[in-house]
Amino acid sequence: MRLLCRLGVLRRLGVLRAGIITSAVLLCTLGVAAPPGSAAVAPLPARMADTGGGSQLITAEARRASSTSGTVTWWNRRAGGRWVKAGSAPARFGAKGLVEGGRRKQGTNTTPTGLYDLPFAFGNAAAPKGTSVVYRRVHRASWWCQDNDSRSYNRWTEPRPRDCRAAESEHLADYKKQYAHALVIGFNYHRPVRGRGAGIFLHVNGRAATAGCASVPKADMRRILKWVRPGRSPHLAIGTAGGATAITRY
Repeated sequence: MRLLCRLGVLRRLGVLRAGIITSAVLLCTLGVAAPPGSAAVAPLPARMADTGGGSQLITAEARRASSTSGTVTWWNRRAGGRWVKAGSAPARFGAKGLVEGGRRKQGTNTTPTGLYDLPFAFGNAAAPKGTSVVYRRVHRASWWCQDNDSRSYNRWTEPRPRDCRAAESEHLADYKKQYAHALVIGFNYHRPVRGRGAGIFLHVNGRAATAGCASVPKADMRRILKWVRPGRSPHLAIGTAGGATAITRY
């Protein structure tokens, strides 16, 4: 078929009439014999090492580890295992880029790569109508403890315990814009390692890059909250397009 597409060669061979040549051109145009390697690329979740075992996945992908922006996409797994994109949004990452989650250090303004669950959501604003994930409203006494010396390290506290220093924690009510809505990312959450990092969320955009979280525009954050279904075991994967922190490794 590749020869049939080369009309000059066909004419030199003198074996085709005008009508046959026209048919050959039509066949080539319709793609009857597509060249090798032209098949459509499988959706991102289908190329990943792990997606968490559920039927919902959020991917947060940056071009490279030094990037401070990228794309967040949310996916549904249909019957038969086929992944279909449900939506996407421009994303922001840490001011110092991304780093392998297991090697991250607290206070470095880096977003941890890896595959994580989504323990719960919270916000200074009410949950969007249709939200089914556990959603906690922020009050004046709501804090996220980031004090490495506290028993409440990397936990929501209300009120702030005595062993958790305010200077080493986030007063959630002070971030009305960024934390209008947020999803807790399960990085270093279930078995916290001191010094690795605390308070990593998917939240609403601020003015620029984040201090280590991932963020999206407010309208998209609301769409994600309405889309997430706890019974479908949603997870979030953070990574880069290639290299040591490639999202397909997770």
